[in-house]
Amino acid sequence: MKKNPILLIVYILSLLIIACGSKENKDAAQHSTTGDPAIDELTGKIEANPNDPSLYAARGGLFYEKEGYDEAIADLQKALSIDSTNVDYLHVLADVYLDYYQSRQALETMEKAVNFYPQRIPTLLKYSEFQLILKKYEDSMRTIDRILRIDPQNANAYLLFGMNFKETGDTIRAINSFQKSVELDPDLIDSWINLGQLHAAIGSKLATRFFDNAILIDPRNVEALHAKADFLQDKNDLSGAIEMYKQIAIVDPQYEEAYFNAGLLYLDLDSIAQARQQFDFAIKVDPTFVAAYYYRGVASEFQGNVAQARADYEQALKLVPDYKQAQEAIQNLEK
Repeated sequence: MKKNPILLIVYILSLLIIACGSKENKDAAQHSTTGDPAIDELTGKIEANPNDPSLYAARGGLFYEKEGYDEAIADLQKALSIDSTNVDYLHVLADVYLDYYQSRQALETMEKAVNFYPQRIPTLLKYSEFQLILKKYEDSMRTIDRILRIDPQNANAYLLFGMNFKETGDTIRAINSFQKSVELDPDLIDSWINLGQLHAAIGSKLATRFFDNAILIDPRNVEALHAKADFLQDKNDLSGAIEMYKQIAIVDPQYEEAYFNAGLLYLDLDSIAQARQQFDFAIKVDPTFVAAYYYRGVASEFQGNVAQARADYEQALKLVPDYKQAQEAIQNLEK
């Protein structure tokens, strides 16, 4: 019997609809076995509410925190397929792309956000910052000009001007821009840090005051503490720099660089036992910290503990087989 072509088309379409529905359900449940309670809870909510973009965005944010970039991108794109102009989703998706070394997609995502919201200051600031990170300095400064036409007293715009001038080697204009930003907002820690660094570079005695201003605003700000430690080290105040690293370790015990840098300074001061202890701390925080193994080996060798030194050099080579310093250290031990 001859088949009715209309019925056949209807039948095929119904199969496609069922298949698409099954795919959507599969997509919604694709992360259900992650073992992460927060993510799995959101997956359950998505299965119950598959058209709620906020759930996909929330799960994408969690994946992003855990460096699950592919999963984060998939979820945020799904959220945007439902709510295409949500600026928060666009901002987070741009961050994911940038951290995932997909700079073109990151910039395109921010361009899309700016096109949707051409007068929104936070979006323009983020767009300018991305252009700066990607070394598109002229584009970044044009975006800042747009911001200042909307809000002539925007302190963060002058901060970004300062960063652009600093990156392009225009020290005087950078200092002037950072100075303007703190005049408009005295709590801008990043501007105080940059003022300290630039004044230190030109040998100005004002540098110390600028670093101290940053720390005074937030005594627990690791970047401010680290910036002053670097400054003190450059001034050959090694003990002062070590004290700053000790403060960082109190504020953030998981900040392995503080232990490592303190260990290097203790080596310079011939305080070998203290140096080795700091390298121990760094390795406990990050068991893959190659340089910490190497320098703990150096400290052990100074102490006459050749077996421990060799073990640390060999561990460094396990992590990085072509680590030249560790190779040479082992050769010297054999001699």
